[in-house]
Amino acid sequence: MTHHTNLRRIILVAAAPLLAALLPTAALADMAGDVKAVNDGWAHITYEVKGSSTQTKALDQLAKQANTLVARYPGKAEPLLWAGIVTSEQANRANFFHKLGLATKARDLIAKAYAIDPRAADGGAALSLGVLYYKVPGSPLAWGDDERAVKLLKQALATDPNGLDTNYFFGDYLLAQGDKAGARAYLQKALRAPHDASRPVWDAGRRREARDLLGKAG
Repeated sequence: MTHHTNLRRIILVAAAPLLAALLPTAALADMAGDVKAVNDGWAHITYEVKGSSTQTKALDQLAKQANTLVARYPGKAEPLLWAGIVTSEQANRANFFHKLGLATKARDLIAKAYAIDPRAADGGAALSLGVLYYKVPGSPLAWGDDERAVKLLKQALATDPNGLDTNYFFGDYLLAQGDKAGARAYLQKALRAPHDASRPVWDAGRRREARDLLGKAG
């Protein structure tokens, strides 16, 4: 009995370093799955759920789910980024009185993600922060900043030069600046981006938006 007990102890001691090495990997895998669930939830609400009231309620629930991930994975960029993206979507659909407050909350969440890892999610932190800076009005109404926006958008493009989102949003930015030719070039490049089979709802939805924007760019 003593022999077997000692043998088990030896095996556990020997295996401890291996288990310690595997645990972070398993935790990261769990985080990736949890973040993807929020990602997919956002795409479903944005592109498939009908009715503004239904979308608002669904986003409120998704925001709670995203905030839970921020608490579950402290110091990690991706949960913060997606909590910010969901909050930004809430701001898009909010009434005038709540819009700026939610946009500011989204900016602060994404800025924390950016501070942890500027290249998080293939440049998604820089991209999402840049989008907020050109979508939100500038001074004296709010804190929008086109100069800061373009730097962040270009940083995201440098990280993911052929991406659907990076090219779509830079095209959107250029169109907002009145540069239709530049916008067309980036929107066309967005539509040439490889399809993402792991995110089919987002992929199809963003391509529809790119085609619609391309029509406005003439």
